[in-house]
Amino acid sequence: MEKKFKELYLAGEIEFEAIDDYSYEWGMSDEDCTLREYLGLNEEEEDAWVSIGEDALFELLEKQKEN
Repeated sequence: MEKKFKELYLAGEIEFEAIDDYSYEWGMSDEDCTLREYLGLNEEEEDAWVSIGEDALFELLEKQKEN
């Protein structure tokens, strides 16, 4: 199974800005899943991203990297 954006980001394999590429790929694909599922985000992370913005999602993911 291919790794999701979140897993790759937390492992330090990609930069946060790659989320834009992943979102675009999802939009252009025939994937039968939500963008949240495609990126590997949980509900809290999705809510922060949608309600507050990319900075809020970035902060949530950075906290996970530190642990």
